[in-house]
Amino acid sequence: MNPTESQLCGADSVLFMLPGALMTPQHMVQAGLFAEVQQRGLALDLIAPDLHAGGADNQLALRSLEEDWLAPARARYQRVWLGGISRGGQLALSCLAGRTGEVHGLCLLAPYAGGRLTTNAINRAGGLDAWQASPDQQTDPDVRLWQWLKQPLPQVPVFMGYGAQDRFADGMRLLARHMPEATHITLPGEHDWAVWLPLWQRFLSLGHFPALP
Repeated sequence: MNPTESQLCGADSVLFMLPGALMTPQHMVQAGLFAEVQQRGLALDLIAPDLHAGGADNQLALRSLEEDWLAPARARYQRVWLGGISRGGQLALSCLAGRTGEVHGLCLLAPYAGGRLTTNAINRAGGLDAWQASPDQQTDPDVRLWQWLKQPLPQVPVFMGYGAQDRFADGMRLLARHMPEATHITLPGEHDWAVWLPLWQRFLSLGHFPALP
């Protein structure tokens, strides 16, 4: 099984789509993500890198994403987009939080918002504006992501969608409230491809990427 899947057409734009925790790039091919781009004839290079070598260590995954993928892509492409599904969506957001302004847009499909310990603490505090993490919590990547969301976000296009019955929907709704400029779509369904593929189709229909000449 190929650890990385790519579909290249020599476009000026690239989208790195990060798989979820129990997902491989090949699963994204099988689900039809690459076929949807090809069928639309979009001028978009699509790459699904496998960043799971570090297990659950977000810092290792983010370092690999930046050094092995994003940095070389910035020298090659005019526009570099970042996206992900579930934990892949969390990694995409965490990347933007750590390196503001270095991607040109985000596509988040059911982005994992972190553990309930953090999201429940935010809700108990009365919301993100009132919540304050303790110094010893700052090493937690979930906490750092929510701390970043307290600040004004970079002005890049953001698409975010998820299923209304998703088991992580509470955290996603909290995320959505703090990304008011994003395009938000909620579809009936759970945390699976029956929701993610239609969301992907909606994203591709927004006109961010032109058709091939």
